[in-house]
Amino acid sequence: MFALGIRSSAATTWAYEAPKKCKWIYFSLETLGLLNKLAPKHINRHQVTRYAKRHGLVLPKYMRKVSWRLMVKSMSREAARFVQSRFGELRVSEARYEDLLGEADEQYPRYLEMLRKHF
Repeated sequence: MFALGIRSSAATTWAYEAPKKCKWIYFSLETLGLLNKLAPKHINRHQVTRYAKRHGLVLPKYMRKVSWRLMVKSMSREAARFVQSRFGELRVSEARYEDLLGEADEQYPRYLEMLRKHF
């Protein structure tokens, strides 16, 4: 199980919240390689935002929206909601939840391939 540290999204409070548990997280092998290279370094959200601004990149706060728009072009909306942990938008039973895990596992590589082709 991975434990992810999540920060509050409220503009006025950036207090650290307790880690949230998850059973899986989706990212490419290339991303895993980059994370392994950066592992000993501490990088905060301000540094990432400044880097993105200086280099004309999409700001981190918009990445989820951008990835959603790209994801629904290559995956079903339900699988994309599952991958992005938009569980409030999903209307599924526990049995369907397991099906979504399989669908997401099957469809996520298509999303990665689309990203590689276009970016």
